[in-house]
Amino acid sequence: MKPIQELLRNHNSTVFQVSPSTTVFEALRLLSDYGVGAMVVMDQGKLVGLVSERDYTRKVALLGKNSKETTVADIMTRSVITVTPDTGTLACMSLMSQHKIRHLPVLQGAQVLGMISIRDLMNDIIADHEQTISQLTNYIKT
Repeated sequence: MKPIQELLRNHNSTVFQVSPSTTVFEALRLLSDYGVGAMVVMDQGKLVGLVSERDYTRKVALLGKNSKETTVADIMTRSVITVTPDTGTLACMSLMSQHKIRHLPVLQGAQVLGMISIRDLMNDIIADHEQTISQLTNYIKT
């Protein structure tokens, strides 16, 4: 399987982020505006967490908290599993499966280069399979 850096080349390179002091309501608005399910939480240029729609559902909505009064720091995932640009797509799939997560920030040292989602990996696998099928079909026809 290919390294994640190849997926990042064809991926939106914008790293969507919020600070820990952002309200959950504002973070949800940004998730909606950006059309993503998770964002990195940065504090003074350092990755300190990840906030997702799932965090909101489980830690705010189901507990009856107010999203306009709750901050991202109160609900974010602090133990963020990350990968490097050299990590293979299969290893990423394995990490996501093992830890039951849907998003992996890609770091080069302390710098966040991007975020890979389970959807990105699935789209890549499907594209690879379609290419293989096409090549086999062409081979059979000749």
